[in-house]
Amino acid sequence: MEQEENTGISLWKKSKQGVINIVFSRLGLILILFIINILLILSVFKWFSHFLPHFVGGVIAFIAIMVVYLFNCDFDSDVKLTWLMVIMLFPFFGALFLLYTRLDIGHRAVKVRMQQLIDTTRKSLIQDKGVLERLKKDNPESATLVHYVGRTGCYPVYENTEVTYFPLGEYKFEELLKQLEQAKKFIFLEYFIVEEGLMWGKVLEVLARKVKEGVEVRLLYDGTCEFSTLPHDYPKRLRKLGIQCKMFSPLTPFVSTHYNYRDHRKILVIDGHTAFTGGVNLADEYINRKEKYGHWKDTAIMLKGEAVKSFTLLFLQMWNVDEKSVDLDKKYLAYPRECIRPAKGYVLPYGDYPLDRDKVGERIYMDILNQATKYVHIMTPYLILDGEMKAAIQFAAERGIDVKIILPGIPDKKIPYALAKTHYKELLRSGVKIYEYTPGFVHAKVFVSDDCKGVVGTINLDYRSLYHHFECAAYLYDVECIPDIETDFQETLNKCREVTFDTIRKEHWWIKVIGSLAKSIAPLL
Repeated sequence: MEQEENTGISLWKKSKQGVINIVFSRLGLILILFIINILLILSVFKWFSHFLPHFVGGVIAFIAIMVVYLFNCDFDSDVKLTWLMVIMLFPFFGALFLLYTRLDIGHRAVKVRMQQLIDTTRKSLIQDKGVLERLKKDNPESATLVHYVGRTGCYPVYENTEVTYFPLGEYKFEELLKQLEQAKKFIFLEYFIVEEGLMWGKVLEVLARKVKEGVEVRLLYDGTCEFSTLPHDYPKRLRKLGIQCKMFSPLTPFVSTHYNYRDHRKILVIDGHTAFTGGVNLADEYINRKEKYGHWKDTAIMLKGEAVKSFTLLFLQMWNVDEKSVDLDKKYLAYPRECIRPAKGYVLPYGDYPLDRDKVGERIYMDILNQATKYVHIMTPYLILDGEMKAAIQFAAERGIDVKIILPGIPDKKIPYALAKTHYKELLRSGVKIYEYTPGFVHAKVFVSDDCKGVVGTINLDYRSLYHHFECAAYLYDVECIPDIETDFQETLNKCREVTFDTIRKEHWWIKVIGSLAKSIAPLL
């Protein structure tokens, strides 16, 4: 095994780093502002104690002004309540932190550029009216969803797309290597996490060889890798191999916090006719070569057909964020005629951006819940719900729909794990059934409903995915792999423990305390 894990190309001998990641996080900013807040209060009491009544009156007036301001912000109601609590407890700190968030330091240029790219590429892919008309006849509800998604960007619905479902990351990895070997023109990769090891080493080995064969290879990975998995100069090292490489939004301490506007997508496109997406990153825990939190349960899909064009466009949009001009050669979006094969059903690839007011990922999940007639089965690593999402899940169960949710049995992060449990009682009372995967960690992001609808992608049920990250997924209607997704859900269910009111009562007291405290600031996590 050790010899096998050392195969492939390694460009960085990873060593233990003493860098304190907090410096690059929102937590670092919170701690500094909190200290400033305390120092200001102590200074006021020490040097201006005789003006204390005026000071208290000023603070009350300041809080009142901030409350009025908050109620007029375009925040979600849960977010407003969180900010209200923060400002009432720590007026100076809360106001500074809110000001920092609203100013969006380091991200304004990204907002403007991304909107330009969406507007520029909006007509790059044209909806086939015949496909849409057939979908209207087969399922009017899905057709209206296509209309909604289409208004947020260039996302047509497609026929003639084969979809293969992978119930584990290692199955995706095996097929991924086979497909990479067949590349003739270009390979585009966009991943949240890239980490050296067996998986990335094997992939990089193929990519380096393909470059020598004349294949264009581009890699885009998120800037958080810079302080967690890869060195700062890793793009330069890959460019020496002939691979075009970029980091999306490199980190700057206290300017770009690592929670906001991260590229959480997982996209791989080969020659415009094959694409992969899902929860699986390019690191060894995702294929169970390295155990972190027990068995890693993840999922992915492979698309072969016309729908691949949308994933190509999604990649090119992100690639061009830091470019002066739009590099969008139409050859990348031209689907090879020789690859067109009839396939059952409809596929709607889509992206979700944190820079607009359209919560596409959440809306599609809610549409599935609202339109379901039999069941909605969900796998997600996190359950940090806003009021709308929780209400949609509860309402589906309350009207008799079989709603089941599979969550991790072994957490990767203790606070989100504890926070998820704060929703259990309310969901159980509405008839939602909750299960925890006993062998380990569930990283899959899957919805499947009524034997005909499904979503597989990168979108978690938490504030980060639904509000703060760049995400992607594919909405599937009546495609042949839907039964495979449901079968995988049932097989996973057999390895889970059911959550009941009794198991909730027996939870460790510290989990309940952490969850209760975290719930008050959930939108900021």
